[in-house]
Amino acid sequence: MGPDSRTDGGGGSALTRIAQVVPNLATFAVDDGFSYRIPDGVDGVAVGSLVRVPLGGRRVRGFVTHLREGVAPDKLRDVAGVVGDFPLFTPRLLETLRWTAVHYVAPLAAVLAKSGPPNVARRVRAVTGELRAPASPLPAVTGAAAENLHLRTQYLVGAGPWAEPVAGLVGGVLAAGRNAMVIAATVAEAHALAAAIQSTLAIPVHVATSAEPAKEVTMAWAAGVGGAGVLAVGTRELAFWPMGDLGMVVVVEEGRAAMKAPQTPTTNVRDVMRRRAATERFGLVVCGPVPTIEMIAAGAEVHEPSQRVWPLVEIVDRSEEPPGGSVVMAATVRAIRGTLRAGGGVFVFVPRRGDAAAYRCVSCGELRRCPNCGAAASRGDVCARCETRLERCAECAGERFEALGAGLGRVKSELRRSLGVVVGGVEEETAVVVGTERDLPGVGQKALAVVIDADGMVFAPHYRAEEDAFRTIVRVASLVGRGRGRRCLIQTANPRHRVYDALRHGRPGPLLHELLKEREEAGFPPVSQLLAVELTDARQGADAELRALGAGVSVHGPAVSGDVTRWLVSGPDLRPLKLQLRGQVQRWRDGGAKVRIDADPVRL
Repeated sequence: MGPDSRTDGGGGSALTRIAQVVPNLATFAVDDGFSYRIPDGVDGVAVGSLVRVPLGGRRVRGFVTHLREGVAPDKLRDVAGVVGDFPLFTPRLLETLRWTAVHYVAPLAAVLAKSGPPNVARRVRAVTGELRAPASPLPAVTGAAAENLHLRTQYLVGAGPWAEPVAGLVGGVLAAGRNAMVIAATVAEAHALAAAIQSTLAIPVHVATSAEPAKEVTMAWAAGVGGAGVLAVGTRELAFWPMGDLGMVVVVEEGRAAMKAPQTPTTNVRDVMRRRAATERFGLVVCGPVPTIEMIAAGAEVHEPSQRVWPLVEIVDRSEEPPGGSVVMAATVRAIRGTLRAGGGVFVFVPRRGDAAAYRCVSCGELRRCPNCGAAASRGDVCARCETRLERCAECAGERFEALGAGLGRVKSELRRSLGVVVGGVEEETAVVVGTERDLPGVGQKALAVVIDADGMVFAPHYRAEEDAFRTIVRVASLVGRGRGRRCLIQTANPRHRVYDALRHGRPGPLLHELLKEREEAGFPPVSQLLAVELTDARQGADAELRALGAGVSVHGPAVSGDVTRWLVSGPDLRPLKLQLRGQVQRWRDGGAKVRIDADPVRL
């Protein structure tokens, strides 16, 4: 009798080890997996193992999600072999992966695959160094993580740079022989952070981003799973890595758009890591200048410094200039000239690469806003947020409106004409640089930062507009080094708005708590839940099929743009709907439609 079989003790049939395997196929049809016998000679099968199994007339790879002993039916097929030297996930990580598949309405196999490396992982030789850890900014948190004691999620408020405080956070955990990971928003930021942390700690740091070669990412994955005292730094892909004895995860600026996957499954690093930390009981620290409202609502312990978080912010009032003037105000031009004369660099932030988002009346100078929802209104006749018809200016009945901002090209042209100097992009070595949000990671420290069209962000047509605008402007302000004459200028036609007041005071807490209270009263997330459903080439009847699933929820739409049909579903608890939606999504896809599900959409 082989080592994988034994009698049941009563003279009956032999018991056999049986594995439940989810084939690595991106379809809801295999979510429950299939049972396979583990034959003699196939060793090392564990929960999380990647195995080869027969399916239909072919052989596929699959993920082991459960092991049991039982009497194997004669027709039960065998596991053919184990792939790689390590399981891809642990039983505790599997709990989060299952939650992720339901929450983001994704096939389980598509989520399980995220926990593994791009290539087959083999054991690697550990590379060590003499750890040189600086003091932790949160010593109690680092100490608890080092000793495997669980604390609630922590939020460390600051403007960066983050290398030294992050090194301090993870240093004690690594010294105790436990592993750690650091997640940054972009490839460039992950590389810069990894290099600076490695210099500080004097130990190897494993870098894993979407830009690294598959071989290097696989080696980093294997080092974390098989080693002790290992630190991995990378982008959002790390959120699903097992990392062996994981003691601490640090997420830098969790509110950034890059922390959420744009395609199905639209996973969010913040929510996945919070779930993992609670299940696996490791320390989770989030760093950034502005916590998300979701983090505050979740009860994260916020550590805010006593001094202002970001450098000085000044408001340039557009209402003081008559309509019809330049996009870049005269006061802003004077400030830029003064900075250039003093030898300082200037960054001019443009919220959009294309046309402006905010307009004002040419006659009276008032910002054009929707009379129904208050969102900033463009030159068109319909509000982009609530579809209310837009009439004349509410203040003076004027019919002509002018842009408060412009795209990159126009801003660069106006600055060249006004300043008489070369104006370039982030990649160019010019004293005056113009860029958008995607350029911010590549901008070095400046003496002056300018936000051209702040109102277009603050009054954008979605419920998160003020929070997102606040966070983005703080990032721009944080580019300014501290010191005499250094500041961030914000052009606005609403200088007394609460977002600008919070920016002047240099502290995020009061505004965020006020916004959270308003969201609770209005029933917006994080109090409620949202789900966007998008179908390309939707068949007739899709609207009725979606609404039939929605007991106790609100289905808004459909909105049709070209061949894309979009609905927004809201409710206090969307889990029952999501469970039903899984089968419906498969039927839509089987019918030829392309389906995108956006759980917790950032943009509506």
